[in-house]
Amino acid sequence: MSSKYIADVVVVGAGHAGSEAALATARMGKQTIVIVMEKQSIGLMPCNPSIGGPGKGHLVREIDALGGEMGRNVDATAVQLRRLNTGKGPAVQSIRAQADRNAYHRRLRKVLETQPGLQVLQGEVIRLIIGDNGVGGVVLADGSRIEAKAVILSMGTYLNACIHRGEVHYAAGPYDKPVASRLSTHMQELGLSIVRFKTGTPPRARRHTLDYARMEEYAGDSDLSGFSFCETSERLAEESCWLTYTNEATHAIIRANMHRASLYSGAITGPGPRYCPSIEAKLKLFPDRQRHQVFVEPEGCNSDEMYLSGLSTSLPAEVQEEFVHTIVGLEKAEITLYGYAIEYDCLDPLQLEHTLQFKRYPGLYAAGQINGSTGYEEAAAQGLMAGINAVRYLRGEEPIVLRRDEAYIGVLIDDLVTKGTGEPYRILTSRAEYRLLLREGSADRRLTKLGYDIGLVDENRYQQFHQKAKAIEGEKQRLQKVIVKPGPHSAAVLKQMSSQPLHEGVSLSELLRRPEVTYAGLDAVDPQRPLLPEDVVSEVETDLSYAGYITRQERQVAAQRRMEERRISKEIDYEQITGLSKEAREKLQKVKPVSLGQAARIPGVSPADIDRLLMFLEKNRSQWRVHHE
Repeated sequence: MSSKYIADVVVVGAGHAGSEAALATARMGKQTIVIVMEKQSIGLMPCNPSIGGPGKGHLVREIDALGGEMGRNVDATAVQLRRLNTGKGPAVQSIRAQADRNAYHRRLRKVLETQPGLQVLQGEVIRLIIGDNGVGGVVLADGSRIEAKAVILSMGTYLNACIHRGEVHYAAGPYDKPVASRLSTHMQELGLSIVRFKTGTPPRARRHTLDYARMEEYAGDSDLSGFSFCETSERLAEESCWLTYTNEATHAIIRANMHRASLYSGAITGPGPRYCPSIEAKLKLFPDRQRHQVFVEPEGCNSDEMYLSGLSTSLPAEVQEEFVHTIVGLEKAEITLYGYAIEYDCLDPLQLEHTLQFKRYPGLYAAGQINGSTGYEEAAAQGLMAGINAVRYLRGEEPIVLRRDEAYIGVLIDDLVTKGTGEPYRILTSRAEYRLLLREGSADRRLTKLGYDIGLVDENRYQQFHQKAKAIEGEKQRLQKVIVKPGPHSAAVLKQMSSQPLHEGVSLSELLRRPEVTYAGLDAVDPQRPLLPEDVVSEVETDLSYAGYITRQERQVAAQRRMEERRISKEIDYEQITGLSKEAREKLQKVKPVSLGQAARIPGVSPADIDRLLMFLEKNRSQWRVHHE
């Protein structure tokens, strides 16, 4: 029996992207229906039960600063927190959380089901309602229609998904969940460009069958509060992770059965994630390496399963049993879930605007792994931005597009919609040109006011942020005014930090620019120092220690911004511009860049092509002047 529903926004899927999208639209005042094939899939972590790390942790902090949910959810369900890259500069340091997989799902499901203005509906979307003015809603498998003027697609890896394990192949999503094949077919009928990607997961083992005494323990950092800037939660438990390695015996078994791996037997056609390869791919890529890391991670504080990170595989179950038992500490491991590869359909992200709206269909958005990305954090970031922009579209307001110098979210989305991706895309700190400006700790200063302005950050939290920002600036000004004079006392203090003595009086802020000098180390020459929170101190120290580098990046941003401000009309026919290379014409025509800066980032568009484009724009300035130039 079919039914009819009416909503402002429909979100298809409630993984990490769909959950953020649905919460954003509901919290911004729009009646939202989120459709899931199974409620048990809400916030599912089909791969490793962790959040964060370089680049990814930066995204979570930005999601939190804008008023998203991921940071709060992982803080409340984490069983371990660790800060990574502590031996490197602040731009690449980040938090990584080990989460309780089931607790993460339960909490996020409860948040969705209790959010005012949000209805969770179980069903399968089989087609979109498309009218003359764009999207009009969705149709479910039971014939039900849900009418809405904005639809956000966030089906993750469930589109026409197929699981591969050796010679075994069958239609299923992660954890053998149902697939959405009919919607994939319908999207192709609409003329949308579909590509085929692959990802995978390792085997899980029973906790009490492992020998931890033979592995290296990795405990968490007890002094970390979490990802959310304003909310802290007591940890569910403190769990350790463990490190072991593959060896020559492991590799011999895998090499002997390489022809049975779905990845190399011809069963899998789609490319997999470059930065998280299967153990088979590692042996192909690094034939001379004698061992590979295996991180043994708890699935949760009440779970008897351990996740064998580093052993993602598409080999048959019996081969997995054999090679796992060659690894130190895993000799008697009882495998509870065999690893598998999963192949799925996703969209070519070049079909999207920076708002994540389809160029061809107004009101239709896509977010998450359906856009060719990989990772929970990348998905959540896209879901949040798609939700924000869907609401602003319905209100007739200007969209929110974060620049590459404003947020890793801006880097992520710009990379996808400008460059596309030939493999599952993963955020990396190296992808950000201005990563010193995009530090994890500065996310609230960069984005909280925006979150407040768009209605996702409440007044209480905004005031907390304002007080923190005021404390940072106040302390920086105070340090500028406090002068340290040369003498035996200051010389002794500086000597302890292996720094040269003073020849004239200098401010504390000037001293902090010396690489070897720390804020804590200057305590003895700063008797009036106020007691400040650790996060305030960290940002003060980084701002002053890296002031020269930050100023240099800000100048680079200003120069790049002039390129971004030179807008380009979408109506330009690049076939008519003489002097462009054939590849540049094709790429520019497909992407339809909105600015000269975006055009310059398109792969295959050379500096000479940009010069030709600039000449064309100058010559035809009056004809191609865009509305907001």
